[in-house]
Amino acid sequence: MALYVSRAYGLSQQEAELASPEMTTLLAEVDAQLAGYAQLRVSAAPDCVMGDTPLEVWRFYVASPWHGRGIARALMASVELEARVREFSTLWLGVWERNERAKAFYRKCGFADVGSQVFVLGTDAQTDRIMVRSLPAT
Repeated sequence: MALYVSRAYGLSQQEAELASPEMTTLLAEVDAQLAGYAQLRVSAAPDCVMGDTPLEVWRFYVASPWHGRGIARALMASVELEARVREFSTLWLGVWERNERAKAFYRKCGFADVGSQVFVLGTDAQTDRIMVRSLPAT
């Protein structure tokens, strides 16, 4: 886990992601405090993701003190708006197969489980479920 965290969340990695034209970062704040964030990434989608223009929800996190208080819903609404403004028709994401809370949230947001992929956490190969949501045309 420490290996993954140092590679995925290190300062240089975060700086590169924030500067990348393929990435968009959205912040959720409450009273000027960071409550969560989402990162959207233009990337090749797995074969199980259907749709002409898919956008990956690369990261989606809400700090635990804010769970159950509507922050995640508001952040997901911002994700959907950003995707529609940028003319993407599909959102997709990978979520650890054992993260039942996250999977339930994504289902409530209209995502459907369409497949799986391997995710390497440090040296541990884990299975992520691939979830997809079509966005309504504006």
